[in-house]
Amino acid sequence: MKYISTRGNSPARTFTEILLGGLAPDGGLYLPEHYPQVTRAELDAWRNLSYADLAYAVLSKFATDIPAADLKAIISKTYTSEVYSNGREDSDFSQITPLRTLEPGVHILELSNGPTLAFKDMAMQLLGNLFEYALAKQKAELNILGATSGDTGSAAEYAMRGKHGIRVFMLSPNGKMSAFQRAQMYSLQDANIFNIAINGMFDDAQDMVKAVSNDHAFKADYKIGTVNSINWARVSAQIVYYFKGYFAATKSNDEQVAYSVPSGNFGNICAGHIARMMGLPIGQLILATNENDVLDEFFRTGAYRPRDTRHTYETSSPSMDISKASNFERFVFDLVGRDGAKVREFWGAVDKGGSFDVKQTPYWDALPAFHFASGHSAHQDRLKTIRKVWADYGVMIDTHTADGLKVGLEQRRPSLPLICLETALPAKFAETIMEALDREPERPAKLAGIEKLPQRCEVMDPDVVKLKAFISANVPR
Repeated sequence: MKYISTRGNSPARTFTEILLGGLAPDGGLYLPEHYPQVTRAELDAWRNLSYADLAYAVLSKFATDIPAADLKAIISKTYTSEVYSNGREDSDFSQITPLRTLEPGVHILELSNGPTLAFKDMAMQLLGNLFEYALAKQKAELNILGATSGDTGSAAEYAMRGKHGIRVFMLSPNGKMSAFQRAQMYSLQDANIFNIAINGMFDDAQDMVKAVSNDHAFKADYKIGTVNSINWARVSAQIVYYFKGYFAATKSNDEQVAYSVPSGNFGNICAGHIARMMGLPIGQLILATNENDVLDEFFRTGAYRPRDTRHTYETSSPSMDISKASNFERFVFDLVGRDGAKVREFWGAVDKGGSFDVKQTPYWDALPAFHFASGHSAHQDRLKTIRKVWADYGVMIDTHTADGLKVGLEQRRPSLPLICLETALPAKFAETIMEALDREPERPAKLAGIEKLPQRCEVMDPDVVKLKAFISANVPR
């Protein structure tokens, strides 16, 4: 399996060749040359597999240059009930991603049982083990540069802390995450973890990461890699739980389902798009945004208009406070028939602060074939949904999952079972849970009082020169 750039001007590479990097040399994102197809016989054989065995079945179609025994060992080491058991007593941790049924035909897929209580752990724990494996083979080191709006950062740092040959430089918007999210990251004292709080929004931090990644000399000299969802390995790992959730919610591979996915950077739902392209019977992919509804606007109108930081709102579902969705380029590449020149044209305008519109093009007519629906949710919607789910089912959900459930119930076709992807545990957003339910969310005992731990981070203006200087000062030469 070889990987190509969405912008069409980079040579094809193998899975391990792109594993440690981020953007392709031409500024695009990597995707497989073709999506592997899953046969009906394979679906039948996969239905009752454990999570680890299912992950191996899926990922062996993508990581074809890793010896089978090595890949199986890495995956088996990652997906264990010990890693994915955060103290919740109402879940079956042997399933790794248990399906919680609210009522017949309405489900939540639990993805937040990992170390940092967010769905990002599902891919990040695997990424940490893949990185360590690849670096040991190459006798090399890696300096990971990433940006987070809340959960990617802690998931990456918990996955990489103490890993030999790896340093993590994680950018986050200063003061824009929840107190719990900040504490999870900034309280880590590991010598290989560096937190950098940027005076701006997530998009400023993401732009800085992309700028460093596009400085090919600096990237090579300082061995810069990424764990953001622009990293293909992360997206491929997320494909697995779409299969797992489908099997849990259905009795037969003749059935279709709808997935509702809270989405800011388009990475999570991009994995669902690829699962559907592989042959998983997904009848609808429902994209849910918060007040930062750039992606919802595209699916409703055909216009993709990223906003600047002045017009990106701070909301009570902060991990989705994003107005430039990096992974959206992967979907558009498929939408335009994998025409790299067209993607270069579109993102040439976006990279200059502009936009593009497909409404008056054949691409708009092609869009329904991808089975997307979309909608958005606001603060009062989140409060209402959290209250209703608690009152009706005795289940407490976080703010992002509330966005997904609200939009999913509005947009789903009635004939389809709805599976809403859980984003995080409510403990990460206690302030809004208190507003909605007038009670504190429970949290795992090991994380009690985490906000009171000493914290360390570097505060920085959105200045790429200063960021490079900081990296240089903290990487031994």
